Amino acid sequence: MLAFAIFDLDFPVGSKNKTATLVTGSTEALLVDAGFTLADGHRLVAAVLDSGKTLTTVFISHGDPDFYFGAEVVADAFPAAKFVATPQTIKHIKHSYEGKLKAWAALGANLPTRLVDIEPLEGLTLEGERFELKGSPDRSYLWHAESRSVLGGVLLFQQEHVWVADTPTQQERAASIALLDEMAALDPQLVVPGHRLPDTAADATAIAATREYLVSFEEELANAADGAALTDALVKRYPDHGMQIAATIGAKVAKGEMTWG
Repeated sequence: MLAFAIFDLDFPVGSKNKTATLVTGSTEALLVDAGFTLADGHRLVAAVLDSGKTLTTVFISHGDPDFYFGAEVVADAFPAAKFVATPQTIKHIKHSYEGKLKAWAALGANLPTRLVDIEPLEGLTLEGERFELKGSPDRSYLWHAESRSVLGGVLLFQQEHVWVADTPTQQERAASIALLDEMAALDPQLVVPGHRLPDTAADATAIAATREYLVSFEEELANAADGAALTDALVKRYPDHGMQIAATIGAKVAKGEMTWG
């Protein structure tokens, strides 16, 4: 039987909003995502060492910096581990890496110094147990049928403002809702959101909460005069949610006041 350990990591620095998941079997381990900072990379290395398992694979589930900026630390600690991602994610990372370094220059010494080698995903297993890649090419998630577990990646948020800057149109957000409905239909028991407030529930409530937020976003978008008004409405509607940066940037993008990529 596989075991799943969820780690709440930095995004932005000082705010524990990003998850990574260490999946362990009897002797081997799989890491899903590698943290936003070099410091978090070291924390994940410590978790792998403490597990006593051999890290065989690191799956980078999305191309945004909070999914991979800590990867070089993990690669240096476990040189035999293979880093894999979808071809779309690899392309996204290579295309945006230099710009993201500039965007997050305030990280200073916590910034990565290089990209690790990431190979195109050709199936994902741990000790013979299969993780199925589901979703869309650029917004995917993992499904482990034996344990009924979803590793939701960029699609799922728990008590966080949803990052909508990467889905600037109503059609793209509707596509995300369709993927959430597909996910819910699996009736998962463990659901790991890519972003959550620390120690909030890792279950299907994350799917429902993300979906409800996206529906509410459309309602508030239609009524808001500009990005600032939309952000204010979202913060008022969800006063206990973390990652307000998502409500700020996403609102500006949706209102056409800035682009994000």
